[in-house]
Amino acid sequence: MSPVLIFSRSRFKRFRWLDLSAAAGVALIVFYLVNTTAQAAEGQAAQAAPPPPKVTIAQVQQEMSVEFRELLGRVEAQESVELRAQVSGPIVEVRLEAGKKVEKGDVLFVIDPRPFQAQVDLAKAELERTKVRVQIAESQSKRSDDLLGSKAISMEEAEVRSSTLAEAKAAVLAAEASLKTALLDLEYTEVRAPISGLVNRAYVTTGNMVSGTPGNGTVLTRIVSAGDVFVYADVDENTLLTFNQLVREGKILQKKGHIPVEAQLSNEDDFLHVGYIESTDNHLDSGTGSLVLRMVFPNVDEELIPGLSARVRLPISAENPTLFVSERAIGTSQDQKYVLTVGADNTVAYRTVKLGRVIGGRRVIREGLAAGDRVIINGLQKVAAGMTVDPEVAVR
Repeated sequence: MSPVLIFSRSRFKRFRWLDLSAAAGVALIVFYLVNTTAQAAEGQAAQAAPPPPKVTIAQVQQEMSVEFRELLGRVEAQESVELRAQVSGPIVEVRLEAGKKVEKGDVLFVIDPRPFQAQVDLAKAELERTKVRVQIAESQSKRSDDLLGSKAISMEEAEVRSSTLAEAKAAVLAAEASLKTALLDLEYTEVRAPISGLVNRAYVTTGNMVSGTPGNGTVLTRIVSAGDVFVYADVDENTLLTFNQLVREGKILQKKGHIPVEAQLSNEDDFLHVGYIESTDNHLDSGTGSLVLRMVFPNVDEELIPGLSARVRLPISAENPTLFVSERAIGTSQDQKYVLTVGADNTVAYRTVKLGRVIGGRRVIREGLAAGDRVIINGLQKVAAGMTVDPEVAVR
């Protein structure tokens, strides 16, 4: 007879309770594993998503400004003298120091004065001789009147004596002129500065012969005036017409009756020199289609050396509201200029812009932005349109 497994009701209940407990335990283990796996996935996801990149932003500023046209100019001294010898002879002394300031009347060169002093002495002697001749002729002329009255001499002889007196007086005038010429030549042996300013080096040194031939005298040095300088620039016809119209309409800003202009040297980053328009040529060059503009610039620090080139800004508009951004905000994509803006939700947007001139390190924006827009000025390389960023406002 096969064995029969018989369970009592109490036993069956005990085994059923054990089965339920095991199932609950398995469920708890599964829940724990699922929850742990989800938390691990969330942690990995958090690690995989980096924080938004930090960028520096600045607002688009709107200010009143004037449009300019840039011209290429050249700096010239207001006075410039090529100092030449006016008498011939050897240089016996050079008194100038190259590059130093000289005052009008300072002696810069001395030409041997001895031959010219001799000519002065000779001219003085000749003058004295002619004066004696005048005295003799005057005496004879007076006596001739008495002698003519007593008929001791003829009318012809009296006229001769009168003519001799006139000739003697003329000889005195000639001798005086010769003396003045000799004194002038002696004065020219001391070559003096005709203007105050900066002197160049000596082109001729002591011991060398110089020529004083009129119109072809030996060049000794050059002097340029110190202080204010001229800057000359060519203005094209269209710019000239626009400028003149604005002046007639009173739309060009003037200060103390002058139209201000700005200049920049080749080693400068901005237009640091402020001057004014002094005059223009009275006709347009038909060959170049331009007209020469002359401007005056103060030169207190003597940075504007004659001969230097300079860029000049000529105003060609009235004051208008203008948008400015930092030059660092401008990016280039092929042939387009763009900026990256940051919206209220810190999302980056791509904006193409039309640029104007640079003023004080800031770029004029003609199209593409509005006042108050926030643009990225630092971090352009690590962001793109559509990204979310962590913006920090630039400190001025």
